[in-house]
Amino acid sequence: MTDEVRNVIIIGSGPAGYTAGLYSARALLEPLMFAGYMSGGQLMLTSDIENFPGYPEGIGGPEMMIQLREQAERFGLEVQDKNVEKVDFSEKPFKIWVEGELFLSKSVIICTGAESIWLGAEGEEEQKGRGISTCATCDGAFFREQEVLVIGGGDSAMEEATFLTRFASKVTVLHRRDVFRASKVMYERAANNPKIEIRPFRSVKSWLSDDSGLSGAILEDPRDGSTEEISCTGAFIAIGHKPITTFLGGQIETDNSGYILPKTHTMTSVSGVFAAGDVVDTRYRQAITAAGMGCQAAIDAEKWLEEQH
Repeated sequence: MTDEVRNVIIIGSGPAGYTAGLYSARALLEPLMFAGYMSGGQLMLTSDIENFPGYPEGIGGPEMMIQLREQAERFGLEVQDKNVEKVDFSEKPFKIWVEGELFLSKSVIICTGAESIWLGAEGEEEQKGRGISTCATCDGAFFREQEVLVIGGGDSAMEEATFLTRFASKVTVLHRRDVFRASKVMYERAANNPKIEIRPFRSVKSWLSDDSGLSGAILEDPRDGSTEEISCTGAFIAIGHKPITTFLGGQIETDNSGYILPKTHTMTSVSGVFAAGDVVDTRYRQAITAAGMGCQAAIDAEKWLEEQH
């Protein structure tokens, strides 16, 4: 138990967390960040980022996260690579438990992000970032004139498939059923695209690879268990994301999927608790938008703290 009450504690890292840390450190708020064991967030699994302004040659995801962290630390952000276990936002100062230790803070910024839902098929771990991705906007351009797969049956799967036709020579959409969650307009846009083939009753049993990375997949028909092989050099899993909010114990208002609902700018339903990045954002999910929201949350927290005095 500590008696020290911090001005700002940031939970989570990634572009939102590090930018919030940079801004609150420059505002002399002496922020403390619990970055989590997987510090850096989803971009730690992204090999090359080519759409973040200021990097004309592109940059590796892990490399960018290290640079964002170093920049924030240079201005005074204190970072601990630990996971937050639980919080108590029922009274001020807020209580935050980290590996059995209690921390107190006047304000909190939540930047825990969302994690992509993976298939968990055999060989998937080895090929993450080496051909298997969960973001066509991030990685589609690496697959020019190549054959790729998209797995999923919702709007995001159809959107990813349609987007990928700008680069890939062929896009095959796999879905385990013949009923699609996608809206009619999104489905038809994909189905009518000459570069897209939609194959229902197909799930990925295992991924195949060679020296250069992903080479294909073994597909299974869930109706009779029959299998076939398909070749591809890229695959995009579009079966959804889940926000990392279970540690909040339902103390903050979220939507049905667990994404935090902002109330006033970046402030949540609890006054003094702010949220930024993919833990809030169900629409854009880009590094640049997460960084922008991290900046907003830090400024909102700074102004809120000023008003409390």
